[in-house]
Amino acid sequence: MDTRTNRLGQVMDLDLPAGRVHLRPPQGGLPWHCPPEHARPASEAEALRARVARLNAVSRWGV
Repeated sequence: MDTRTNRLGQVMDLDLPAGRVHLRPPQGGLPWHCPPEHARPASEAEALRARVARLNAVSRWGV
């Protein structure tokens, strides 16, 4: 979770020497960088919301 933007992201890479966490939206899309101090694990509710959104997208669009 990027606390600056309240966006949920899947960690793709940790670039700690450069001070960045590379995140990607769980349903796909463009990745973004987040400073490590603004990244935190998603709560159970946030993770569930992301899973439901992904399943809805798959059933709706076949993504």
